[in-house]
Amino acid sequence: MPVPHRPRVAVVVGSLSHGSINRKLALAWAKLAAPKLDFKIVEIGGLPLYDRELESPLPAAVAHFKQEIASADAVLFLTPEYLRTIPAALKNALEWGARPYGTNVWAGKPAAIAGATPGAIGTAVAQSHLRSIATILELIVISQPELYLQLKADAIDASGEIVDEALKDLLARFDDVFAAWIERQSHQTLLAAANF
Repeated sequence: MPVPHRPRVAVVVGSLSHGSINRKLALAWAKLAAPKLDFKIVEIGGLPLYDRELESPLPAAVAHFKQEIASADAVLFLTPEYLRTIPAALKNALEWGARPYGTNVWAGKPAAIAGATPGAIGTAVAQSHLRSIATILELIVISQPELYLQLKADAIDASGEIVDEALKDLLARFDDVFAAWIERQSHQTLLAAANF
């Protein structure tokens, strides 16, 4: 019996801090999602600040980043909220993914947006800004359910496992919806190519 394909999801964490709660969530979520989705964190900390003069030749770190995104079936953004918007490092990664002109690795890629914070706002404003940018990049972002997460200190244990049952259930249900979204977009892409 063939093994079902697990979509490869490039996880882009907006924070550069290795102790960030969004990175902690990404690592724990990857374990939870493993039966359905293959999460891989794609690092953005080594990317130079976008500068058009660096486009040719493309820096090795940028080329590697673009390849990681291009080879994934989908993208999950986990962003903190800095000054009511997304972090500069994430904006930089988005710009490099779209440049040089004609090499936009985001275009047509199924995507989801989430974010965690200790506060009650749950990164809602940052996610709204990211959704606006995603439209210009031609990412196909799932609209529902939205994940504005207030992450409690004890939601993830010392071994990196999600122990908050409500959070675990929420993310597991999201995984089901996201996996179906990725499959649907994949079929639509194949149909469009066949009818071209």
